[in-house]
Amino acid sequence: MVYIVAILGAHTWDEASAITEVISESDQDIPVFLSLAGTTPLQATDQWPHFIQSVPTQSAQMNSVAAILQSWGITQATLIYETSPKTSSSAEITSYLTQALHQTGSTLTHILSLTLGLSSFNKELELLKKQQHKVFVIHTSLELGVMLFQTAKKMKMTGDGYLWIATNAITDLFHSVSSSKISLLKGMVGVKSYFPENTQDFLNFKNRFRQKFRRDYPEEEQDEPGIFAMQGYNTVKLLKQNSPEHLDHVTPIPETTVEIVYVIGKGYHSVYWTEGFGFSETVEDDTKEAIAYTHSIDNLKQALFPMQPWFAHRRRRNLAESSENRMRVGVPGHSLFKQFVNIEYDPEKNQTVFSGFVIAVFDEMMRQLKQPFEYIPFNGSYDELMIQIPLKKFDAVAGDVAIRSSRLDYLDFTQPYTESGLEMVVPVKSKLSNQPWLFMKPFTANMWWLIATITLYTGFIIWLIERAHCEYLRGSIINQVGIIIWLAFTTLFTLRGDKLHSNLSRMVVVVWLFVALIITQSYTASFTSMLTAQRLEPTITSVEVLRNMNATVGYCNGSLVHHYLKDVLGFNSFKVKSYNSTHRYAEALNSGEIAAIFLEVPAAKVFLAQYCKSFIRTGETFKVGGYGFAFPRKYTLLSEVNKALTNVSESGKLKELEDAYLTSEKCVDEKSSPNEDESLSPRGFSILFELTGGTSTVALAIYIITSIREFKKSNPELKNLLKLMSSFIKNELRRSSRVVNAEST
Repeated sequence: MVYIVAILGAHTWDEASAITEVISESDQDIPVFLSLAGTTPLQATDQWPHFIQSVPTQSAQMNSVAAILQSWGITQATLIYETSPKTSSSAEITSYLTQALHQTGSTLTHILSLTLGLSSFNKELELLKKQQHKVFVIHTSLELGVMLFQTAKKMKMTGDGYLWIATNAITDLFHSVSSSKISLLKGMVGVKSYFPENTQDFLNFKNRFRQKFRRDYPEEEQDEPGIFAMQGYNTVKLLKQNSPEHLDHVTPIPETTVEIVYVIGKGYHSVYWTEGFGFSETVEDDTKEAIAYTHSIDNLKQALFPMQPWFAHRRRRNLAESSENRMRVGVPGHSLFKQFVNIEYDPEKNQTVFSGFVIAVFDEMMRQLKQPFEYIPFNGSYDELMIQIPLKKFDAVAGDVAIRSSRLDYLDFTQPYTESGLEMVVPVKSKLSNQPWLFMKPFTANMWWLIATITLYTGFIIWLIERAHCEYLRGSIINQVGIIIWLAFTTLFTLRGDKLHSNLSRMVVVVWLFVALIITQSYTASFTSMLTAQRLEPTITSVEVLRNMNATVGYCNGSLVHHYLKDVLGFNSFKVKSYNSTHRYAEALNSGEIAAIFLEVPAAKVFLAQYCKSFIRTGETFKVGGYGFAFPRKYTLLSEVNKALTNVSESGKLKELEDAYLTSEKCVDEKSSPNEDESLSPRGFSILFELTGGTSTVALAIYIITSIREFKKSNPELKNLLKLMSSFIKNELRRSSRVVNAEST
C-alpha cells in the first residue's frame, strides 16, 4: 500500500480547489496539500485544514505595477483578465491591484474580461479606444495575451501614448517559449516573479534539472528551470525540513522583489523593484555590493526603455497625459444666452472653440481636480442632453442647466454655482415725464409758499418806499395791488436800479436779486435733472396683479419655468408663452404681447444688462434650483468636485468670471434715476431767505422811522406818540385817497 505524505501542485486556484475537493472526499488520510497557486481566497485555509499555500501571493507584483505607474505620473489604468482555468483568480488580482493603485493615488477605472475562445477582440478594443483608455494591465494566459497584443498593434493601440503591462501569468513563461514568440510582444512591459539565479543551491539544482529534462524531453530546446520549477523545488525542501504535521505553522516567505521586464526584439530588458526600497538595476546577492535604489525608473542608468533619452521622455510624458481617461463633457449646442455657453468653429485652428461663463467655471473646477476632459456639443433639448449621462454617452454635462427634482432621480448635481431663484421682469414707465405738475417738482410745497411770500413781501417794500417818488406807483387800490405783484416778480429777473429813487429800495433789490439768482439757478438745475434722468417704475408690481389682469406671461424656452408658472404660480397654460432669444423677450414685452417674463436669476442679469433702461425686475424672488454641473447618479467623486467648486468661489475667481461674462455688457443709455426726496426744501435756502427778509424788514423799519420824523416836524403840535402814529396813518390814507379821486375826475 502506498502512503501519501503530501500532495504538491496546482498553479491556479481553479486547479487547487478541484484537488482540495477530491482530497476532502477521499478515504485516505492525506495530511497536507501544498498549493503553488499565487492567489488563494482567505477562507481556504479555514475551510480545508489540510490546505497550505506554499508560494507568496501576488500582492507584491501588483504593488510593483502601481509603482511603475506612479513613477511615470500615470493615475488611471484598465485591467483586462481572462476567464479561464489557466489563470489565477481574477477577483484576487483585482483586489490586489485596486489596493495597490489606491495607495499610490491612482485608480482602476475599467475592468474587461475576455475568453480565449473569441475569434476576435476588435469590438472590445474598439470600445476601449473610443473611451480613451490608454494604459492596460493584462492578466491572461500567454496565448490570449499574444493574440490581444497583436490585435492592439493592428488597431494602432500600442507604441507612443499607450502602455501595456503583463502580469506574471504571461512573463513567468518567457523561459519556456521561443524567442520568436516573445518578439510578438515587443513593446510590452511586464512584472515577473524573481528568484536568485547565482546561489550555489540554485546552480546545483539547475544542473540536475537540465540533465533530467534533456533525458526526458530530448526534442525540447528550452531546458532552463523557471519559476514553477523553483517553487516546486523550494516546496519539496520545505516538506523535507518539516514533518507534514507541523507544516500548518509554516508560512511562505513573502515576495519582496519583482523583476520588471521590457520586451525588445526577441528578448527583454530587466530592472528590479523591491518592496519598501524602490527600483534598482540589480538585486542583493552574495557579492555584498551596495544597491542603489530609487523611486523613479528614470533615475536608473539602464532605463527600462532602451531608446534615446529625449524620445523616452516624450513617450513617458505622452503616457502620463493620454493614460488618464478624458471625461466626456456634454455641452448644449444652442444655449439661449451666449454669455453662458458659446460654441464657435475656428477655421484657422480647425477646431471647435467653447467659451462662456459656464465653460470658464467648469475649466477652473477641473483644473483644480487635475482631471482631463473634452467638450462635446449636443444639438438637442436640455432634457435630451441630461439623459445622455445615464445612457453612458457623456460623463458629465456643463451648461446653463437648472437643478430640478425630476433630474435628481437619475443624475447627481454639484452645488449651485449661480444665484438660485426666479425673477419677474417687466417694462418700466416714467413717474414724472407725463405729469401735468412736473414743473412744480423741483421745489417742495413749503418752498413754493415761502418764495411767494418773500417775493410779495419784497415787492410791497419796494412799492412802499418808491411810491412817494413815482406817480405810476399810485392809483386805485386794485392798480396798486397789481403794481406790488408786478414789482415783486420783475425784481426776480432785473435790477431796475435806474428807476429806483431811494437807496433803501436799491438795497432791498440788490439783496433780493442775489437770492433770486441762486433760487432760479437751483430750480433750473433740479428741473433739468428730472427731465434728463427720469424716475422709472415697473408697469406691474406683483404676480397677483398679473393674475388679476389675466395677463399673458413669457418664459425662457427649454427651462423649468413653464412647470413653475402653471403648477406653482397658477397661470393658465394658454396664458404662458415661450421665447428662444433675448431679442424676442424685449420685442414681446415692448409690443404688449406679454406683460412680464420670468427668468432665472443668472439669465435675468444678462437680459437686464442688455436692456437696462427699458425693463426692470420687480416683485419677489421665487426660490428654485440654480445652475449646477451634472454627473452620473451616485458619482463617487462628487464631494471632491464640490470642494473644487467651493475653492473657485472662495478664491474670488467665480465673482471675477461673473463680472467678465454676465455683467460686462454695459447699457449705452444707462442713466441713474434721482431719489424721491430730491425736491429742494426751504432748509437748504434758509440763510438766503433770512438775508433778504431781514434786509427788506430793515429797509421798511428805516423808511417808517424816517417818515414819522418828517411828519412830526411838519406837525409839532402832536406830542403824544399814539396820536402821532394815528395822524400819520390817516395822513397816508388821505394821500392815497386824493390820488385815487384825482385820477377818477
